[in-house]
Formats: sequence, structure tokens, C-alpha cells
Amino acid sequence: MSDTQLHHPPFLRGLSFRLLVLTMFFVMLAEFLIWTPSIARFRKVYLEESLARAHLSMLAVEGMPEGNVNKSLEEALLQHTDAYGIILNRPDRRMLMLSKDMPPKVDLMVDMHIDSFVGFIRDAFETLVQNKNRVLRVIGPSPKDTQVTVEVLIDEKTMRAAMLDYSRRIFNLSIVISLFTATLVYFSLHWLMVRPMRTITDSMARFREAPEDETHIIDLSMRTDEIGVAQRELAVMQDELRGALQQKTRLAALGTAVAKINHDLRNTLATAVLASDRLALVEDPEVKVTMPRLMNAIDRAVNLCSQTLNFVSDAKLQPQTERFLLSALVQEAGTTVASYGKGGETTQWENTVDAGIELTADREMLFRVLTNLGQNALEAGAGWVRISAETDAQWISIDVCDDGPGLALKARENLFQPFAGTSRDGGTGLGLVIVRDIARAHGGDVVLAEDETGLGGAVFRIRLPYAEG
Repeated sequence: MSDTQLHHPPFLRGLSFRLLVLTMFFVMLAEFLIWTPSIARFRKVYLEESLARAHLSMLAVEGMPEGNVNKSLEEALLQHTDAYGIILNRPDRRMLMLSKDMPPKVDLMVDMHIDSFVGFIRDAFETLVQNKNRVLRVIGPSPKDTQVTVEVLIDEKTMRAAMLDYSRRIFNLSIVISLFTATLVYFSLHWLMVRPMRTITDSMARFREAPEDETHIIDLSMRTDEIGVAQRELAVMQDELRGALQQKTRLAALGTAVAKINHDLRNTLATAVLASDRLALVEDPEVKVTMPRLMNAIDRAVNLCSQTLNFVSDAKLQPQTERFLLSALVQEAGTTVASYGKGGETTQWENTVDAGIELTADREMLFRVLTNLGQNALEAGAGWVRISAETDAQWISIDVCDDGPGLALKARENLFQPFAGTSRDGGTGLGLVIVRDIARAHGGDVVLAEDETGLGGAVFRIRLPYAEG
């Protein structure tokens, strides 16, 4: 037997840790998607503020007589705006300029009149990946007066440093949010999913160790979600499987017991048959009345023992195939079934199988299949049984239909189950089990088909591999 001790995966390989990592990943992904437009807007606002500071500085210059600005004031204004130079353009074409003696070479011109969301994002990433400083010429309307256009020369490194500082704050905040969210999700999922799943796996491990122990069945859950459904279905499956195993254990014990008493049982039945034959010769009226019931009881006992022994001995069927005419076998089976009739019981056996159909199978086993189905129809009270066959390139379908009362609901629900697939008093249900086992041993199957005759009887369809000779 395999090791039944259940080993739960370690934390780093468990479902909880994977959910924790996935939660952090998705939170960080969401934060990145939020940060992308945010950093682009941060850059745009930074440039707009530079234009606004430049405009305010130029207002101070405009207030002086004839725009005469001393050197110290000029340097103070440029230092305040972090700019190399400022140009102010008004609608009346009056232009004022405040600049250092030798402004540096402009590396990139930024036109704030162009309002493009994708462009702002692209420019923001371009700024972040720069390794060297660039001098920017920023042109745009003044946030203080849209009628005024301001030009300013600034270093990009100052803006880049501010953008990196903003990104670090966003990243640190994202880490805190992701850890907090992941922790909540971890404990929630651990309580709602991981613990119930471990309960299910523990129950399965205990059930595997001793499936016939009723205490190893999982407790029913009151949850209404998918986990609750899974737990209840597992409990139902374990209960049904436990019952099936108990039944198979009893059947195995029965088979062993019957096999051991086979010889004595046959001798006992032979003695009973011999005694009943002698009693049949007695002219006593009471004996005449009792004998049919006695003979029927003995016949049922013989039939029960025969089917039980066949079921036990056919645990591993190995067909001995040969080529034969199916129609001849059907006719032979019909003759045998007719001999089963007692007390005036007769069944018309209608053989409609094409006389030229040849089948490669175990002839004796297929004979048992046909006689079992025919005997079932006879005992159910059928007046006629019809056998038909249809073939194609790979399969042959043999239909055995009758005009009896059909199968009861109980028999249909437990069809092909030993000692359960019959509703007839004294029946064992082994006949159909043997029929199915023989069909499957040949690579085919047998099913209960739809009644197309309209008479309400049973129609069993035997499907076997077929190849034309």
C-alpha cells in the first residue's frame, strides 16, 4: 500500500504564498499603470510652473523705467526661475528679453502648445532615461495670461531630479499598499480557500487509508459557495464508494464461500432433483399438487447457483475466438431457451439475422449471452423474442427485443449491478452482469436501447467488433 501520510507543501511552494506574490504583482502593475500618466502630468506641470515663474520675473522687469535692469537684479531673477534666459512675447509684438551674456546651446525645444497625451508620456520616459543634462527651450502660453507667450531656457537635470523623487515616493507608497493588500488577501484566501482545501485533502488521505471506515468521511459543510459544493459532493462520493466497496467485499466473500462449497452444493441439488423425480411418480393427489412448487423451487435454486458460480468464475474472461455463422448460433440459442419453458410457458423465437453474417468471437460465450437475455424475457412473461443484426465496416449491433412488460424503474436504475439489477422475485441480477462482462471482454458493450416496436418490451443492443471475412 502506498504511503498514506499527507505532506502539505512548504510555505514558499504553497498556494497561499503564490497568491501573496500574485497579489503584490498585480498591485504593483496597477500602480505602474497609474504612475505612467502621473509622471507625464508631473513633467507638464513642472514646465508650466517654470513658464509662470518666468512670466512673473518679466513683470518685475516691465515695471522698471525703459526696462533698465541692473545686473544684480537680473541674476536674482534668473536664479529664482532656474533659467538661463527668458523671452516674453505679447500680442502687440513688444518683446522683452532677459538673459545671461552667453546662454548655453539649446539641446531640445519643448512646445507646450502641442497638447498630446501620448507625447507627454513619451517625453517623460525620455527624460527619465537621460544620463546627461540637456538644455531645454520651453515655449508656451503663460499660465497667468494666455495672451502672453513665454520662452525660457532651463536645465533638464533639475526637472529629472524632481521626477525621480516623485517616482520614489510613488514606489514606496505602492510597496506599502501592495504589502497591506497582499496581507489582507493572503489571510482572506487562506481562511476561505486554503484551509477548506486542506480539510478536503486530509479527508481524502484518511479515506484512502481506510475507505470502509465511516468516520473517515468528510463532515458536511454548510457553505453555499463552490468549496461547500465540493465538500458535499466529496462526502456523497465517499459514502457511495464506501457502500460499493462493502458490497464488493461481501461479493468476494460470497464468491469464495460458493467456490468452496461448490462440490457439496451440486451433490445436494442432484439429490434433491433425484428425489423430486421419484416423487413425481407417486399418484397421491397431495403430492401432485405440491410437486410443481417443489420443482420450481429446485429450478430456482439451480439457476441461482449456476449464475453465481458463472459470475465468480468469469472474473477474468479470456475469449477463445473462432469464425462462425451468427444466424446458426441464434437458432441454437432459441432452441435452448424454448426448453426452459415449464407449465405451458412458451416463447416465440424470431431469428431475423442474415444467414450470411459471420462473426469472429467466442461462440460459447456469445451463446451464453443470447440464452441469458432470452431466459430473462421468458421469465418476464414475453410472448416472443426477436433477434436482429446490423453491420458496418467496424461493428456489428445485435438487438434482442421482446414484447414483455419491460424493465421496472428499479431495475433500470441498477442495471448491470450484481444482485441489484432485477425487480423479479428470486432474481439475482447476475445474468445481465455476465452479459456485459462477456461483451466487454470482446471489446464491445451491451446497452438498454430504445423500444422501436411500440410494444413496451425491453431491447438490449450488443455491440461487438466486426470484420467481414
